[in-house]
Amino acid sequence: MATKERVAPIIIKKVRGGGETGHHGGAWKVAYADFVTAMMAFFLLMWLLNATTEKQRQGLAQYFNPTIVQSTLGGSDGAFGGEQQDSDSNSGKGIGASRDNRGGDIRAQDFEELARHVQDELTGSGAESMQRVNLLRHVITRMTDEGLVIELTDLMDEPLFAENSAQPTPALHELSVILAQVLERVRNPLSIQGHVRTYPDLLIHSPVWALSDARAHAVRNLLEKARLDTRRIERVTAYADRRNRSVNPMDPSNNRIELILLR
Repeated sequence: MATKERVAPIIIKKVRGGGETGHHGGAWKVAYADFVTAMMAFFLLMWLLNATTEKQRQGLAQYFNPTIVQSTLGGSDGAFGGEQQDSDSNSGKGIGASRDNRGGDIRAQDFEELARHVQDELTGSGAESMQRVNLLRHVITRMTDEGLVIELTDLMDEPLFAENSAQPTPALHELSVILAQVLERVRNPLSIQGHVRTYPDLLIHSPVWALSDARAHAVRNLLEKARLDTRRIERVTAYADRRNRSVNPMDPSNNRIELILLR
């Protein structure tokens, strides 16, 4: 009995992880967030390279270049960047101030600025009269590598040509006068392109080539009658139904005339 009383008790100690000893930190979360941000920036860069022109990329590069204080290519105002001058300024760069006291034409500093003035005149300042507003509904402008494209399109209730002919409607006559007044304030050459919808294959002779050519020349004649300098028209081209706007080749919206203010 005395031997049993002298035996020391057995103590079992269990250590559980917790506190600082069991925590591995959140550094991986920071690294993962940096990785996701870098991937987003990479894909955004790839998209910009694919969706912009060379001149626009130059403008973006100059905008983020810290050595440049001011640049018309790197501006962010308006659809094409650069500094905008209105017709009331005394700089002589506005579309309404394109002639000086000696009657000479004032050149814009770069094509983007010049094109934006023309675009604003055709799409942004048509509130002089309701008739002018209705006419300018036919006009769609967009910028391309070739220059400023001015599309003249048919409306559902008001076509620009008599049906299946190259006979201009009264709306096109009035619209050509407006175009000539705007385009005479710049000196860039012009290109005129005719486009028409596809006609059924049942026709023995498809009119698409002759019709698109006749309509393009009809617009050229109207601009010349409106006193636009004929020497500025560099080419008149017929594209038939080869460059449709709509997925449906017979859609009347494919009937259009494109005037391009060339760079």
